[in-house]
Amino acid sequence: MDLAALHIFRTVVRENGVTRAAAKLNRVQSNVTTRIRQLEAQLGAELFTRDGRRLVLTPAGETLLPYAERLLALADEARHAIAENRPRGRLRLGTMESTAASRLPRALADYHRRWPEVTLELVTGVTRDLIESVRNFEVDAALVAKAPDAATTPADIFDSVPVFREELVLLTPSGHPPVRNPRDITLSTLVAFERGCEYRAYAERWFDRDGVRLARVLELGSYHAIVACVAAGAGVAVAPRAVLTSTPSEGVAVHALPDIGMIDTLLVWRHGHFSAALNALRELLLSDVRADQPAALVTA
Repeated sequence: MDLAALHIFRTVVRENGVTRAAAKLNRVQSNVTTRIRQLEAQLGAELFTRDGRRLVLTPAGETLLPYAERLLALADEARHAIAENRPRGRLRLGTMESTAASRLPRALADYHRRWPEVTLELVTGVTRDLIESVRNFEVDAALVAKAPDAATTPADIFDSVPVFREELVLLTPSGHPPVRNPRDITLSTLVAFERGCEYRAYAERWFDRDGVRLARVLELGSYHAIVACVAAGAGVAVAPRAVLTSTPSEGVAVHALPDIGMIDTLLVWRHGHFSAALNALRELLLSDVRADQPAALVTA
């Protein structure tokens, strides 16, 4: 429904006629009359009837008037919200399970305190699925692991900024001998998330570089389950060290993986879909980086 036509309709009602409405709107009378007739044709009902020299609302006009008032008020509210550029509305955020558990609790609590008018919806998944969700407008942004292949987030579609940096470590059952390279691992099963998890991809590349072929991959959906399986002797896993602060890790030995190095976590969104609510989240995450990880990348 045309908001301009509703505005003309409301003005005719408030000014008690077309002549005064036309003067109020700085339009010619014929234009006002035409727009009212077009609105009536669109709705399939007459909105006014003439009583002598007065225009009187028909029952259909009486029904439409409160809806017109509400629609025009919402349009004004939307314009003011955009003009103020204040975070509000809904923000749909995708995130890796590890980031949700280890990095986001404090940040999201702070965000809710600062911007209570934003409804934040959180979705977890592996990096490749989250990127597709951003591509398909299913989420507004996502926290994903930076992949070695830049084609995963092509610059002509996505914008991104690094907000965290993770150290990947190898997890083995307690008592496993020291691990300097993949050939030192005595177990032949990798416990990991499904394909599309970039941390799994980094682990598989690490094994491939030394020509080590794992017999199988046991796919699980949470780090709690992955760590528990490793502790039980089912295999080995690669995970961010930060996950161990929020996941019970008794019975697990942790081995450094200097060959893989540090992996950036990126906040990714589509070109042209950067809202005030998303900007507030980006600034909050970057402020956390500056406070807690002064050596990390913090370019805005």
